[in-house]
Amino acid sequence: MNLVNLQDVSLAYGPLVLLDSVSLGIDEGDRIGVVGRNGGGKSTLMAVLAGRTAPDSGRVVHNRGLRIGFLAQRDAFPDSSVAAFVLGERAEHEWAGDARVRDVLRGLLSGWDLDAPMSTLSGGERRRAALARLLIDGHDLIVLDEPTNHLDIEAIAWLAEHLRRRREALAVVTHDRWFLDAVTNRTWEVVDGRVERYEGGYAAYVLAKAERSRLAAAAEERRQNLMRKELAWLRRGPPARTSKPKFRIDAANSLIADVPPVRDTVELVRFASSRLGKTVIDTTDLTLEAGDTTLIDRLTWQLGPGDRIGLVGVNGSGKTTLLRALAGEREPDGGRVRHGKTVNLAHLSQNLAELAPDSRPLQAVEEVRRHVTIGDREFTASQMLERFGFRGERQWTPIGELSGGERRRLQLLRLLMNEPNVLLLDEPTNDLDIETLTELEDLLDGWPGSLVLVSHDRYFLERITDRVLALMGDGRLLFLPGGVDEYLSRRAEAEAGTAAVPSRRPDEPQAGPAAPAAAAPALSAGERRAVQKEVQRVERRLDRIAAREAELHEQMARAAEDYVRLAELDGELKTLEAEKAELEEIWLTEAEKLNE
Repeated sequence: MNLVNLQDVSLAYGPLVLLDSVSLGIDEGDRIGVVGRNGGGKSTLMAVLAGRTAPDSGRVVHNRGLRIGFLAQRDAFPDSSVAAFVLGERAEHEWAGDARVRDVLRGLLSGWDLDAPMSTLSGGERRRAALARLLIDGHDLIVLDEPTNHLDIEAIAWLAEHLRRRREALAVVTHDRWFLDAVTNRTWEVVDGRVERYEGGYAAYVLAKAERSRLAAAAEERRQNLMRKELAWLRRGPPARTSKPKFRIDAANSLIADVPPVRDTVELVRFASSRLGKTVIDTTDLTLEAGDTTLIDRLTWQLGPGDRIGLVGVNGSGKTTLLRALAGEREPDGGRVRHGKTVNLAHLSQNLAELAPDSRPLQAVEEVRRHVTIGDREFTASQMLERFGFRGERQWTPIGELSGGERRRLQLLRLLMNEPNVLLLDEPTNDLDIETLTELEDLLDGWPGSLVLVSHDRYFLERITDRVLALMGDGRLLFLPGGVDEYLSRRAEAEAGTAAVPSRRPDEPQAGPAAPAAAAPALSAGERRAVQKEVQRVERRLDRIAAREAELHEQMARAAEDYVRLAELDGELKTLEAEKAELEEIWLTEAEKLNE
């Protein structure tokens, strides 16, 4: 059943056209991820869909009685208690006996005092409360604008699992690519007032966009190389990246056959060693405290040349404090931190100093340096600004007129222009759109130095770093060979049977850990042979379809002016595409059986 329809919707703010004659719809069961550049119209599209913003022209049609849950980027909050804001008029016995409400409170507000006034909460805590308020209700359509902001890795994983279990249709704007792959089955890209639609989550979107660019030859070579490099990461990266997009695996592999690994780790370490020597940052019996709490307890650790470390941990475990101590911005409460003689350190904190509002981006970057060398390539300040999304006249726009995301991009670029050989990055992805993130990843791929990254963006963290360390809240720094998956597993084990739903009923029993699902029975030898035979049959037919499609494209090019012939060829092509889609589903189903 169709839920929402947009018919020739247009909306502009002054000369800036955000939506230009957009027509689209959302049906029951749709899980739509919305991507695009900052300021490109994603939030506007969500507000129009939800009926919060009226278009300049066109129609927005909602199904009769449609219930929409809408989470905006910024909401007004009443002067009430957390309980009144989140739970409304529900009696305590009513919400405490509701499994959905308990799950939401446990996932987002665990350990909170529900009697606390909303006015005492931080911005991030208010965001969690707003998300909890939305999720405890039932809706036909859930519209979320940046729901992962201010959530840690555990909360993001919980939210993805929670949304996967719900039946409502979903439209979500987020820059978190792992989250997009985890919860969506369609992707909308808002670009130049249009909405380009793709089947599948983020991985499928990347492939389809690369394929469209290749066939149409419409994108410039640098952007296409970035897209193919991103695709190579998707196919070769951690198991957490592998969703089941609806495309043939061989087609993906053929696109990346000549794409090298994202980083030449051996060469980068060799280069970093020549720049840094053997000593980068050493800690000896480092102790860091916050009031009566010991965050880091006698830590002895070395950051070596070329090390790329991802740092994860529960909120309040001391990640930001540790980065400040490593940067020399905070004195240890015990032990010492030693830097190598050749270290040129740059620390990107969450709170960035403001630039002069009447200055221009190009001026601000050239104040640091006019040219920068990254790897074996040299870039001008203007070229670097273009890579970070400041194109043409935007390089001369007063900084006071830039969005929050653009100012963060500018500060990050100024940091890189100083050519540091050690980077300490605390949540660098805040307010960055996906296109800028891929540019940043590409720059860091060729950057020879040592890096420590704190980020709740799981995709970015796994993509940029080689090892993951964790602060588990007990003062220790642990190496996790299994990366983020191991961290989440350890946290789940630690909290099994003890996770408390925030409540004014301390005697309420807690739900124990779920029983493990029974393992699927293994295929017998005969069944395995039958499945393999079916897979081979499907692959042979797909090869024949691919060959015929190539022939049809050539014939259509030759019959460009014969509209009758073109219609015949197009009809055959669409029939083949439908058959191919059906065969790909069969292939994925049968191949999954072989992997069980």
